Amino acid sequence: MANPELPVGTQAVDRAGSLLIEILEATTPPLLTHLARAHDLPKSTTSRLLGSLERAGLVTRDRAGAYLPGNVITRFARQSNREVELTKRMREVLETLAKKTGETTNLAVPGNGHVEMIDQVDGRYLLGATNWIGANVPYHCSSLGKVLLAYGAVKIPSGRLVRRTKSSITSRTKLLAELETVRRNGFAVIKNELEEGLVAVAAPIREIDGSVIGAISISGPTPRIPDNQIATLGALIISEIALSQQKAGAA
Repeated sequence: MANPELPVGTQAVDRAGSLLIEILEATTPPLLTHLARAHDLPKSTTSRLLGSLERAGLVTRDRAGAYLPGNVITRFARQSNREVELTKRMREVLETLAKKTGETTNLAVPGNGHVEMIDQVDGRYLLGATNWIGANVPYHCSSLGKVLLAYGAVKIPSGRLVRRTKSSITSRTKLLAELETVRRNGFAVIKNELEEGLVAVAAPIREIDGSVIGAISISGPTPRIPDNQIATLGALIISEIALSQQKAGAA
C-alpha cells in the first residue's frame, strides 16, 4: 500500500522543484525543518524529496545539515561563467577574422555530445552566412569539433559516427588519423563533411596551462576558400588568438 505522505508523479516533481528553488535562492542555507515548515510538508516527505535531489547531485549538505546547491548546479554555473568570459575575450578575434577574410567566424566550446557554438560574427557575404548558434553540430564532422577532439577537450563519442554528407568521416581509424593531422598542423579542416559546399578551418584556444578550452573557426563556401588558402587561414586564426592572449596577459 502506498505511503499517503509520499507524493508521487508530477506532484513529487513539483514539490522537489519548489524545494530546489528555495535552496538556490536562499541567502542562508536552510535546514530540513525550515524547508518542511515553509512548504507545509511532513518532515519525512521533505527528507525523502531532498534525498532524491541529493543523490542526483542537485543539492548537498554542510556540516550543520543545512542544504546547499549540489555539484551539478555549481559545475553548470562555473561552466556558464567561463563561457561568458570566453565570449568577451574572443569577440574581438572573431570580428577581426571576419573583417580580414570576409567570411563567417565562430567560437565554440565542448557541449553535451556535440559542439556548442557560443558566438558568431557574420562575414560580408550573404552566401554561406548560416547562423550556427544553437545548431547540433557533431564533433567529428566539424573543424571546431576536430580541434576539441584532437587536443583532448572532449573524447570521441561512443556509438556510430553519424554521416552528415558522403564526405563525413565515419571510421574511427580514419578519424584518429585525422586528429593526428590536426595536432601536427595546429589547425583542423573540413570540406563538404558537415554540409555540401562548406569549408571550415579552426584552431584551438588554450588556457595558461596549455589545455584547450575552445576553438575558433572561419567558414565559407568552397569557391571562396580553395585548398591553397586553407593553411593561410589556419595560420591567421592561430596568430590572432595568440595576439589576443598576449594583450590580455599584458593588461
